Amino acid sequence: MRILFMGTPDFAVPALNAVAASGEELVAVVTQPDRPRGRGYTLTPPPVKARALELGVRVLQPERIRGDEFASVLASLDPELIIVVAYGKILPKNVLDYPRFGCVNAHASLLPKYRGAAPMQRAIMAGERETGVTAMFMDEGLDTGDIILTKKVPIEDADNLEAVHDKLAAAGAEALTDVIAGIKAKTLTRTPQPEGATYAAKIEDGDTLVDWARPAHEIWCLIRALSPAPLAYTLMPDGKRLKLAAAEYSADTAPGAAPGTVTSIAGGKIAVAAGSGTVYITECQPEGKRRMTSADLINGRRVAAGDVFRA
Repeated sequence: MRILFMGTPDFAVPALNAVAASGEELVAVVTQPDRPRGRGYTLTPPPVKARALELGVRVLQPERIRGDEFASVLASLDPELIIVVAYGKILPKNVLDYPRFGCVNAHASLLPKYRGAAPMQRAIMAGERETGVTAMFMDEGLDTGDIILTKKVPIEDADNLEAVHDKLAAAGAEALTDVIAGIKAKTLTRTPQPEGATYAAKIEDGDTLVDWARPAHEIWCLIRALSPAPLAYTLMPDGKRLKLAAAEYSADTAPGAAPGTVTSIAGGKIAVAAGSGTVYITECQPEGKRRMTSADLINGRRVAAGDVFRA
């Protein structure tokens, strides 16, 4: 079976590995163009490109996949199946309609919940205890296609975005392995998505600012959902940002403490009163500084009991 793979970030690499190991013919990999990254704005290939080159697979990086130019390339590749994992662009109808076995996407949520750009972050922020990967046949809607199968993944208390990302990337590879096997065996089923869809909007800067009037559990979920990047943040008394990389929480609140008040710095943890409960910051990154433990920030006398963090 001739397979075209379309993907870009780290999340898609395990899926690419699974397709390459399937024994089918991987005709090419389509990924986003190289982009400038880092302080030096060095032109950097996406992770999928780097892995594809290691595998010896042809790599294509079109700026546009709409129009005659890519249509001609698609016809020359003549894929029977297109697999899409976090490619980053919406596929036009002529691409969706081309392969005889369709276009299959591995989406990082249990659809129809968390359609859209940030399903992992939004699931953690919402306090979900379970998420997963949905393999689906793509259509012209945003993550609206018929479901082929799902792989469920627990979200543990110790999991931040990085941990959930890695779990779901592995689950996506498993899901696509099963899809390829199902196509070969002619056993795939397709189920229209049920009602109850939710949308996982892209993370914007306003989403990362901590509102200390919220319950401690919600703030804890926010911190986990945005770690290791872009990181939730608060404003210190001098107005500078303090990014929050790791935290714990308790339902107990110091009596009379207004939300955002540092109630304790004991034990190397910065205890901050929330709308209800207390958040204990354990790792942070002051503006212009490296990531550090809260104990280091405390020892540097940059925070003290009685300080008030602002939203």
